[in-house]
Amino acid sequence: MGRMHSFGKGISKSALPYRRTVPSWLKLTSEEATDQICKLAKKGLTPSQIGVILRDSHGVAQVRWVTGSKILRILKKKGLAPGLPEDLYFLIKKAVAIRKHMEKHRKDKDSKFRLILVESRIHRLARYYKRTRVLPANWKYESATASALVA
Repeated sequence: MGRMHSFGKGISKSALPYRRTVPSWLKLTSEEATDQICKLAKKGLTPSQIGVILRDSHGVAQVRWVTGSKILRILKKKGLAPGLPEDLYFLIKKAVAIRKHMEKHRKDKDSKFRLILVESRIHRLARYYKRTRVLPANWKYESATASALVA
């Protein structure tokens, strides 16, 4: 499948191991992994950053195999889940950065075009999250208040 706003049709991606069991050398229990996830979430890390730390420093390939549920579901159960979904948050952050750049460089037509593309992705993703009831039905992206969302 092609990319949304470019001509790329790349399909390269990482492949998970076939076996879904926890390796025998991994001594981390389900409770320890859950405690570690909660501790990292309280520091303000996103679910993907938590997964990278668990992979690199604790040897956990997939949290789901160790705990039986995904990082975000664990965080929701404990009440530590972020208010905005992670992908939407980073798109809004990118749009705010482009707007800040546009204030300084008003004639930059390419960044104006890229801002339009990023904001259309934000609206599309917000529509999906409203439909799946992750965001409230009255949630609306406004560029004027976007910097407050990512501050």
